[in-house]
Amino acid sequence: MQQPNITQILISEDEIQQIVQRMGAEITTHYSSLEKELIVIGLLRGSFIFMADLIREIQAPLVVDFMTVSSYGDGTVSSGDVKIVMDVDSSLEGRDVLLVEDIVDTGRTFAKVVRMINNRKPRSLKTCTFLNKPSARISDVQVDFCGKDIPDEFVVGYGLDYSQRYRELPYVGILQL
Repeated sequence: MQQPNITQILISEDEIQQIVQRMGAEITTHYSSLEKELIVIGLLRGSFIFMADLIREIQAPLVVDFMTVSSYGDGTVSSGDVKIVMDVDSSLEGRDVLLVEDIVDTGRTFAKVVRMINNRKPRSLKTCTFLNKPSARISDVQVDFCGKDIPDEFVVGYGLDYSQRYRELPYVGILQL
């Protein structure tokens, strides 16, 4: 059922499933010869649904960890003020790390987290995002595994929110307030 304020369903449930399966296969191929388990780090809160689906598609030994970062507060535009609220528990030194994000738009938050993880000397660091907004990019960031490029619209659903609402939607829709 479409919600009020959702002007368009951008990505359907079926398309989400296809994207996640494709990405899982790509990541599996890339990490086919790991020495230790892959450390998959999800950026909370938005990535948790995508990451849960994604790790079930990755056919490689892995462990899961999380970071909580914030740059939006209750708005629809990134403030640029990135706050690390919760850090990972795992030691990343010498490990293969996959950083999972729900959406990369301005890139400010993602770039800061990537620098922070690289400072911990992982063996390798690859980045993964479900959605990418290249037209909104302010900071230069590398996205190694991308689900889908989308236009510069504010989207919700499938874990993405507006003021903690709409995360439960099984599709991604454009929010108009």
